[in-house]
Amino acid sequence: MSFPCFLCRPIVAAFTAAFVLCFPASAQMLHDLDAKYATELVEQGTAAPDFTLRTPNGKKLTLSKLSKGHYTVLDFWASWCPDCRRDLPNLQRMYERFAPSGVEFVGVSFDTDKDAWLRAIDKYGIRYTQLGDLKPMRESQVAADYGVKWIPSMVLLDPDGKVVLSTVLSDKLEKTLYERILDTFELRSVRENVNIDGHHGRLSALIQRPDLQPGQQCPMVILCHGFGGSKEVLMFDLIADSLCRHGIASIRFDFNGHGQSEGEFQQMTVPNEIADAHRVYEYVRDLRYVSRIGIVGHSMGGVVSSMLAGQLSEEAGEGEASPLSCVVLLAPAATLRDDCIRGTIFGQSFDPLNPPESLPLFGGRLCLGQEYLKTAFRLPIYETAAHYHGPAAIIHGTADRIAPYTYGLRYHQLWEGSEYYELDGQDHGFTQNLYHAMRLASDFLVRTLK
Repeated sequence: MSFPCFLCRPIVAAFTAAFVLCFPASAQMLHDLDAKYATELVEQGTAAPDFTLRTPNGKKLTLSKLSKGHYTVLDFWASWCPDCRRDLPNLQRMYERFAPSGVEFVGVSFDTDKDAWLRAIDKYGIRYTQLGDLKPMRESQVAADYGVKWIPSMVLLDPDGKVVLSTVLSDKLEKTLYERILDTFELRSVRENVNIDGHHGRLSALIQRPDLQPGQQCPMVILCHGFGGSKEVLMFDLIADSLCRHGIASIRFDFNGHGQSEGEFQQMTVPNEIADAHRVYEYVRDLRYVSRIGIVGHSMGGVVSSMLAGQLSEEAGEGEASPLSCVVLLAPAATLRDDCIRGTIFGQSFDPLNPPESLPLFGGRLCLGQEYLKTAFRLPIYETAAHYHGPAAIIHGTADRIAPYTYGLRYHQLWEGSEYYELDGQDHGFTQNLYHAMRLASDFLVRTLK
């Protein structure tokens, strides 16, 4: 997450975010920078003002000709702006992702020093079109026409040249591009609802796989949701769809006491959930069309995934390859053991040495049982996970107040050779830019499993 700068970049106060865990309602940012810094940008639905500017080598280009029939991103920036420089990798990544789908990217620079402009283009490897007139922003007619008072600012145009989005947040731009561009992609897949015997009853599961030919095999990824959640979450939709496009199947399921699965939430413990995940693994392992197996877990599902990976590796024996081909942890909530030791869970306090029969949470909407509190108190999270030695990726946000990023970092330190992605300003549910986090996860899975 980067903040906009105005000429010499004033100090901008850090934002504060509110968080919820894994319930269907997503967390909302309390402070949207657009409400302060994008108020004068061109409004949604208006026709984009046309302009003609020069490339660094002096060639004249006109926006209406560049953007005709295409979604077009206008990136207003300057090499002297530190926040613009921080955003450039985001814009370059979006260009690489969406340009093949026909999206045009046009950088509009407010540099007055041509050499500095060229050095920045070279340093950051910018490959999309760059335009400017070497005038200060305050003297730029384009800045005036588009209402640009702060940079970086971004404007997204539709194929008819109408403004879709005006923002100072590259995360918001990426989210809009995913919704506008990838949601139109026709996905051919086979969906199958199945029931699997879990630790405390039947587990409701959904398999999504490519349309395979007879005898054809593909990898499969197990998706484990978090505390109080279910398999019906957007992040799993995004991962499953992305994997399916790359010929990889997925299975998501509700833990016992969650969603459509049998059992009572109050009987839920982490060891029970590991047993559930183990049963799902055994089910997948026996499917003839499955070649390799990976696992993804979010929040408490991340803890379950890491411990299952360790258990399976230990069962396989020293020197043997792990039965799981890869593991992805999304904001793993390994803080749950520390929470029980401290005797505080989601603002509810209790005596950790004499836990109550039940602990109501969220105004009584959920109720933790005593067994959860007792087993979590001594849960060997990292000790068990340490037995896993295969490919792994950990994705965590720096603004996660439910499970601080240091818990994910510890997994990275524990698993030699693992990949670690620390996302600036992202909360526990990655609500600032869920698409970016899920893209990191799916890209790792595709690289590892295909």
